[in-house]
Amino acid sequence: MNAPFTKGPTDPTVQPVPASVVEKVDAADTTLQNPKRAVISIGSNLGNRLETLQGAVDALEDTPGVRVKAVSPVYETEPWGVEPGSQPSYFNAVVVLKTTLPPSSLLERAHAVEEAFSRVRDERWGPRTLDVDIVAYAEHVSDDPVLTLPHPRAHERAFVLAPWHDVDPEAQLPGRGAVADLLTALTREGVEPRADLELRLPE
Repeated sequence: MNAPFTKGPTDPTVQPVPASVVEKVDAADTTLQNPKRAVISIGSNLGNRLETLQGAVDALEDTPGVRVKAVSPVYETEPWGVEPGSQPSYFNAVVVLKTTLPPSSLLERAHAVEEAFSRVRDERWGPRTLDVDIVAYAEHVSDDPVLTLPHPRAHERAFVLAPWHDVDPEAQLPGRGAVADLLTALTREGVEPRADLELRLPE
């Protein structure tokens, strides 16, 4: 595992969950009693992209109250919302997990994992070492601007829906319908599976 995940008091990936939440999840952590299913999209277009995505998967698994249940195949995709050729291509994947964390704490964890890989938020749709987005959280629907659920643009993004469909062909995007149907309506141009690359489930 890379240096950003060395356990210690300065490691940002092991500290974002508030103490009050940790107290609630510790008792359920072993068996994850009454967990919720969440879908996370991860992407990287700077640095060692595959290594970064694997580090993100491992960091999510290291979170109290989270268990990674499935990791999708890797896709190589053209950057979203920018001029073609203006940025390196992305590696993208989807992680399905079960969690006893509420959405707000899961979001804090996602941001902390990004920060551990030096994510910089200088520009919208700018290049990034790591992007960690909550796509869906159980059947939860919320228009909270801090965390809109499901992700407000997930239904438009083949680089999210294609890997999600790979790991869960029966998946439903709350309020939007079957992922398979949503994917059929989109072009997959610029969204290519990389059969030569693989992310492993944490041991």
